[in-house]
Amino acid sequence: MEDCFSLAALPLRRTDGAAGLRACSRVTERAGLTLSEGEITRLLERRAAALRDTGRVEFGEGILPKLIYAFYDSPWLAPDNYADTLAELQDLFYYYKNESLGRLTDDALLAAMRKAFDGPAQGSLEYLGGTALDRLCRELRGGEGDADDDG
Repeated sequence: MEDCFSLAALPLRRTDGAAGLRACSRVTERAGLTLSEGEITRLLERRAAALRDTGRVEFGEGILPKLIYAFYDSPWLAPDNYADTLAELQDLFYYYKNESLGRLTDDALLAAMRKAFDGPAQGSLEYLGGTALDRLCRELRGGEGDADDDG
């Protein structure tokens, strides 16, 4: 039965999300943050890789537009690393979506990510992914791991 249909065989059309990202870029331009066509292409390629790596399937534009609108006015984003930061945030989103065992909606995870990114992480993607979101997912799974771990 598994030979009948494989989602891995379905190609991600790069144009599926490009128009949405261009529209986002027009809005974020007010904050001095824009995406070039090359950056849009790389973000869409990174999305495909992140979905493959996490075993997730997504239809439509994906999480990137929501992620952009959730983060673009953060004081920790800068034009020189905006696209790279979005790529890392996207990877973290998909990873922690799995780690949360489906107990968080997309919007709830994005809100938690933004709160931690602007708060204790102070813009550090390493802290966000290695501490803040890990702690959140441990709590969602019933406190497994070291409850006294502050780092």
